[in-house]
Amino acid sequence: MKQPVARLVGTGRYTPSKIMTNADFERMLDTSDEWIRERTGIRERRIAEAHETVAFMAKVACEQVLEAAGVSVEDVDTLILGTATPDRPLPATACDLQAQLGASNAAAFDLGAACSGFLFGLTVAEAMVGNGSARNVLVVGGERLTTITDYQDRATAILFGDGAGATLVQPAAGDGRGILATYLRSDGRLADLLYRPGGGGNHPPDQGLLEDRSYYMKMAGREVFKSAVLSMADACDQALQRAGIAGQDVDILIPHQANIRIIEATAKHAGIPMDKVYVNVDRYGNTSAASIPIALDECVRAGRITAGSLVLLVAFGGGFTWGSVAVRW
Repeated sequence: MKQPVARLVGTGRYTPSKIMTNADFERMLDTSDEWIRERTGIRERRIAEAHETVAFMAKVACEQVLEAAGVSVEDVDTLILGTATPDRPLPATACDLQAQLGASNAAAFDLGAACSGFLFGLTVAEAMVGNGSARNVLVVGGERLTTITDYQDRATAILFGDGAGATLVQPAAGDGRGILATYLRSDGRLADLLYRPGGGGNHPPDQGLLEDRSYYMKMAGREVFKSAVLSMADACDQALQRAGIAGQDVDILIPHQANIRIIEATAKHAGIPMDKVYVNVDRYGNTSAASIPIALDECVRAGRITAGSLVLLVAFGGGFTWGSVAVRW
């Protein structure tokens, strides 16, 4: 097992107070609470109000991280924000976050890897810390997926919520604690199974963008499900192999919170019992890049992760992207 070069210190999260339940969807669409729970495991999700931008939610999460880590905002030298829903096309939302947070000494940039964005960010942060170009890297996942959700499409409308989570990556202390292994993959050939057709440079804003609803996310549910299960299994295998550990060694698995069936299939493949798997998809739905850091913070603050815990993080997202990170906390 390699000696870690980077460790995670401190966690934080922000979720909006407004809740949208399955009962709310029963009044809007031809669906039911039972149908939604049986297929996704979701009971409710959080909906951001107008003032709860990605930068706003990420700022609150980052402030909690810095307080927990005992680090001054002036000492943050890099800020990485994983998001598929930036507050505006230009500049990077990370730059707005930097200004609001007061991290005046930080380089700030967005990272687009959909639901895998937080894990891609951790991997970049580990490399920067490892090569000496950074010492305090805030890694954030923040999303307002409800702004690109088509509430006329019952197949996708029920899935998504808003929120943000964060952690701080620092040089390891030489005690064996830190990032043990990372694994990242992509397959752009499958991009059109989960994507937004319009709104970018290939289809700039026009009236047709709203009329044909191409502004919103589109998803081929069955195909995405199959690919998610295979990719999450691959990510688990690779992280465990690279870290030199077995599934039974893992104290807690924190998967991307997209669908309870995908989570259960991932845990079964990795040989990790469900009592060692953290699940909050029932309360938040799919928050994309924010889902793992939100869950990570809940685990830390609830005492499910303590010093020395072996944690496996695994995600899959549009792109397609997938990845994993094994951490000795």
